[in-house]
Amino acid sequence: MLVVLSLLVGIGLGVGLHPVVPPSWAPYLPMAVMAALDSVFGGLRARFEGTFNDRVFVISFLSNAILAALLVWAGTRLGVQEMEIAVVVVFGVRIFQNLAAIRRILFHA
Repeated sequence: MLVVLSLLVGIGLGVGLHPVVPPSWAPYLPMAVMAALDSVFGGLRARFEGTFNDRVFVISFLSNAILAALLVWAGTRLGVQEMEIAVVVVFGVRIFQNLAAIRRILFHA
């Protein structure tokens, strides 16, 4: 319940405060969000499977977000604009895999 409440408070603050992202951060923030979503769905999957560990979740959450931002930064420095697409594809696939596993657990399908 605390997680859901925290999520709602975070969404409310984001909508209410309209935070401004510096233009230099603009390419990195969506990748970090995708990585964070991957960690959230991975945590949900682990919770439903009974293997959830809060330390693993926090480390996964932070390391995925940082790694995604660093990959995009490195790609930008090397002139490889497709690095953003690669990050989105990788984390998108992982998110869909976790959702499929959650669906199988919940609906026994």
